[in-house]
Amino acid sequence: MLENLIGLRPETVTLAGAVFAFLCTFVCIVLFRDKLPRDQGRAFAVEGNKSVGKCRGAGLIFVLVFFICDLTFNTYSKERLLYDLIIVLCMFTGFFDDASSKPWNEYLKGALDLLLGIGVAITFLHYNPNVITLSLLGGREIVIPPVLFGIGIVVLVWVAINATNCTDGVDGLSATLTSITLISFAFAGSAYMQTEYLHSGKSILFFILTLLAYLWFNANPSTVLMGDAGSRAMGMMIAIMALMSGDPLLYIPFSLMMILDGFIGLIKVSLKRFLHISIFRNTRFPLHDHFRHVKKWDKNQVVFRFVIVQIMISLVVLLYRGSIPVK
Repeated sequence: MLENLIGLRPETVTLAGAVFAFLCTFVCIVLFRDKLPRDQGRAFAVEGNKSVGKCRGAGLIFVLVFFICDLTFNTYSKERLLYDLIIVLCMFTGFFDDASSKPWNEYLKGALDLLLGIGVAITFLHYNPNVITLSLLGGREIVIPPVLFGIGIVVLVWVAINATNCTDGVDGLSATLTSITLISFAFAGSAYMQTEYLHSGKSILFFILTLLAYLWFNANPSTVLMGDAGSRAMGMMIAIMALMSGDPLLYIPFSLMMILDGFIGLIKVSLKRFLHISIFRNTRFPLHDHFRHVKKWDKNQVVFRFVIVQIMISLVVLLYRGSIPVK
């Protein structure tokens, strides 16, 4: 918006936005972290008691900074403004849960996810064609009926939010994996990008820099936690960028470690609860708890090894697509 108002070069505005995103998040966490809710620990998590009393809900800070930054330093777009507002709403659903003395009912959270997913579906289908590009199959395009496409978007949003949320249990893990996923989508935008995706690269840049500022405080041993306010917003951001890339199925390889870590655990619990089917009986979920409890990995080993695997998967996909030029 600034480049339109005062005529600065786009590169200068982007650089200013990047610096603002990092510094503003950093300063706001320092100034306001004591005002955030306090973590109550997780009853069934490995060493969950060690997080008791830490500042929780820092997602409120870095998501609001991102929103201001994207609105100020990015090219104005009604579509992207709606997405940013949805990300902020998603953050608040998590923050009020963080601040509550009693965790919200899972059915209430599911209903809120449904409403947010419908909001994303309506926005996307209003501004974009109901077509996806299978970039891993030579750029083949598939036309999907709007209703089915909308249902698929709601499912994508629900999976992304909950997989990211479940991954948030080890210092630095969720935010780092989210950064890798978003960077992967930034590289994936080459020949198959949507028109609006041309400006989404700036949104990705600003979001990642707010995460880097947060990670300064969340690195092991952490002093600040993002809470559901951060993890839910990150999942929403990933889902939106997957849609904007034109190939939402890239969400699977670009977020595979989060899917394996968090989402499969949700499937395990759901099958057990509703169908009385037991799977992965000897595996603990989230998967990072399994490696810590059974394999005796420490927190740094979990983060580095999960991140290394995800980087390798993303690199293979990007190289196969030709998104990274190799001579």
